[in-house]
Amino acid sequence: MAKADQVRPALVAVVDDDQRILESLEILLESAGYDARLFPSATALLESGGVQEIECLISDVGMPVMDGFELARAVQAGSPGLPVILITGRPDLLHRSPSDWPRDCRVFKKPFDGPELLRAVADALRSLHYRRPRL
Repeated sequence: MAKADQVRPALVAVVDDDQRILESLEILLESAGYDARLFPSATALLESGGVQEIECLISDVGMPVMDGFELARAVQAGSPGLPVILITGRPDLLHRSPSDWPRDCRVFKKPFDGPELLRAVADALRSLHYRRPRL
């Protein structure tokens, strides 16, 4: 198959201030054929210049400076409909007003089931591609 005929893997951005979580999610996502881009903070993702390329965002909720809710809303402002998966080890951070929640959002509590998270990513990408065709 010629290189031009190959379909590029879906780009999943992972944001977490815990390096161990970043590394484990990178292994999990890449084992399923996704292109995982890792960021240690919301600011690092926003300053990367690659936000428009993201097809799914996985973010920790409880991070310093900008939490996962704020990050998701910021990213979705430039990419409406971008699917978001929030992960948290602190369920108490999930008690927010419905207006604080990003659109198209799923939540997983740590520790989460890897295959279940991969199913959520696949579902999110199918939903996104239904709305926005890949080039």
